[in-house]
Amino acid sequence: MSLKARISEDMKSAMRARDTARLGTIRLLLAAIKQKEVDERAELDDAAVSGIVEKLIKQRKDSISQFQAAGRDDLVAAEQAELAVLQAYLPEQFSAAEVEAAVAAAIAESGAASARDMGKVMGLLKPRLAGRADMAQVSALIKARLAG
Repeated sequence: MSLKARISEDMKSAMRARDTARLGTIRLLLAAIKQKEVDERAELDDAAVSGIVEKLIKQRKDSISQFQAAGRDDLVAAEQAELAVLQAYLPEQFSAAEVEAAVAAAIAESGAASARDMGKVMGLLKPRLAGRADMAQVSALIKARLAG
């Protein structure tokens, strides 16, 4: 079953269970998928759907940090609930050790020696780690490795 089909089935089960919070998040995700399909005039594959899920997760994380800074705990809780629903659609995440090993291998493979070579390393890692690691953390790890 494709990821998009799984999301549609989850929407139906959330409707049956009258789980309004989960249903709202899934509808938001399906709307984003449909919008992308209309924009590109093509059916999205699982990789593209995962990219949309990642984008929505990033938005939720940004919102959570903004709401925490403003002291809006009610909105933080709502965003965290949406984040939990969205994260269920991502593939299993790499452990910190696996990410570090991939970064070390990419640095060695690209011959990167300074922070200016960061683009080469990210270019190698993005397709390997997409959807399975937080790319912001990967970027920070590369910076630390190349600076030190």
